[in-house]
Amino acid sequence: MDDINRKYRIFFSSAEPSGDRLCAKLINALKSEPYNFEFVGFGGPNMAQAGCSIIVNTTDRAAMTYNAFGQIFFFYNAVKQAKALFDSSKPDLIVVCDSPSFNFHIAKAAKNAGTKTFFYVAPQLWAWAEWRIKKLKDLCTAGLAAILPFEPQWFASRGLECKFVGNPLLEDIDPGSVNIKTYKTFSVSKAHIALMPGSRSAEIKSLWPAMLEIARKIKARHPGVKITVVAANEKVAAQLRSSDIKSLRCEYTVDSVFNTAKKVDFSFVASGSATLQVAAAACPMVIMYQSSKFLWNLVGKRIVKTKFLSLVNILSEKELVPEFMPYFDSTAPIANAAESLLNNPVKLNELSQALADLTKPLIGLNASENAAQMIIDQLVKQN
Repeated sequence: MDDINRKYRIFFSSAEPSGDRLCAKLINALKSEPYNFEFVGFGGPNMAQAGCSIIVNTTDRAAMTYNAFGQIFFFYNAVKQAKALFDSSKPDLIVVCDSPSFNFHIAKAAKNAGTKTFFYVAPQLWAWAEWRIKKLKDLCTAGLAAILPFEPQWFASRGLECKFVGNPLLEDIDPGSVNIKTYKTFSVSKAHIALMPGSRSAEIKSLWPAMLEIARKIKARHPGVKITVVAANEKVAAQLRSSDIKSLRCEYTVDSVFNTAKKVDFSFVASGSATLQVAAAACPMVIMYQSSKFLWNLVGKRIVKTKFLSLVNILSEKELVPEFMPYFDSTAPIANAAESLLNNPVKLNELSQALADLTKPLIGLNASENAAQMIIDQLVKQN
């Protein structure tokens, strides 16, 4: 940027709570640089608090896979608004975060308007929809930031440059604060268990009742078990409280995945980015995700290309922790897998050590600062 006093306008697009948090961290990293930025876009409260002018709050409409069909018209209108904004007041750069099904449309609108697009984070095409690599190569015109260490090689082998910046969910963790859990005096009768049903409404609708049922079964056998629930925000916490099982006497905490995972003995976690934070806390877990049995057999299992579906097991290249992805009806197998681990302190200790070893190389890398530098380098290149 030749003129440090010039105002650079960056449009951010995030379509779910996790992306809202990642973009907020990236915005704060950009604000720490000695340049004059203006931020505008689609997102939620975290981005707004960081200083982004939110045109459409997309985080309340977050959905996943099949459930996204019910939100088509909302996001269609959001894309129309983006097109109008790009035409009327062309931003210097578009930054799209996750949610490729939506953000590919934003990137296409940006390209049609003559504006470059930076992708943060790299779409997980290695897991499914590899055929979209051609579209990504066409639309990713200002850089691709990866938050998983194996991704640059995967994309490079397909002709697209990609840079590993670190994982933003782990960047604030002090490596010295991670301790392997000891289960020498552990007893399942006094276990402390966390329930983490995710942030998307679709996840909560399917996973929260299941987690409660599993917790009820465990507590029926072991009345001394303590339950802590992690909610993405206060709104989600209120939603969860309104439908919990009073006899479980759940305690609630907000947006504290890592800190809660450090304190508890075991966690039930919705599949997604939170699993890496739980792993970084060296906390044994079971990973869950529910889906339509009909749609999974018809479509899902035909397009998913990875042997494992959870990030923890993908990174470890084996089933390090039990994953039930997807499960359909009965929660009995999930409860049984958890009980098997909770009754085996030696296995819990080994698993805690393995999770710490797996995530140690990712902890402390400042993904937000590294991604911010990629953006600044791109703006410098343009001027």
